[in-house]
Amino acid sequence: MKWDLEFKTNLLLGLFVASLVAANLLGGKITKLGFIEVSVGIFAYPVTFLITDMICEVHGKQKTKSFVWVGFISMLFILLITILSVWLPFAPRSYVQSEQYNPVFGISLRFFIASITAFLLSQFHDVWAFNFWKEKTKGKFLWLRNNASTIVSQFIDTVVFMFIALYYIPGLPQLLNTSPKFTTAYLFTLIIPYYLLKVVVALLDTPLVYAGVWWLKKK
Repeated sequence: MKWDLEFKTNLLLGLFVASLVAANLLGGKITKLGFIEVSVGIFAYPVTFLITDMICEVHGKQKTKSFVWVGFISMLFILLITILSVWLPFAPRSYVQSEQYNPVFGISLRFFIASITAFLLSQFHDVWAFNFWKEKTKGKFLWLRNNASTIVSQFIDTVVFMFIALYYIPGLPQLLNTSPKFTTAYLFTLIIPYYLLKVVVALLDTPLVYAGVWWLKKK
């Protein structure tokens, strides 16, 4: 196995898709970190912005967009498989039944739709913003364009995802709906601390961006 630029790039693409899958499959669980309640997906999803910034710096805008499209197609495939799996009937010998399986993966359908929409909007904004700041800084100050692009993109991602995934919609089938407590006001009580935590993560991963770019370029 040769650790050349092509292999490293393919490895990052695999980790990019794996991070998306992990964030979507596990993101329905809410945990508490100090005084902030967040989805466990926060441990996987920020990796996608880290990777796209590294790829954008080394390979440019078009290659980074191809990562986004591969991620989108992968998520769409998982969404279709999830819909099929929830729709198919349970065999009598199935060791899990509808009361265990459908509530978990039924709500995952809505989470996937929310995630796909938020993913496309935030990632394409991230690619655009990173290149915008790269032109403005004439290729200098990687830390600035990394954080300036990611912090705004994470806000877009958080707001879009929260409203599509969690907002209570009267009349929506129970399988896909959430609790009536998920009003606009309540969602912003979740969005603000969750987003601030993402900002902290974005600031902390700046050294990893520098290390990743160095690693990609290293022969």
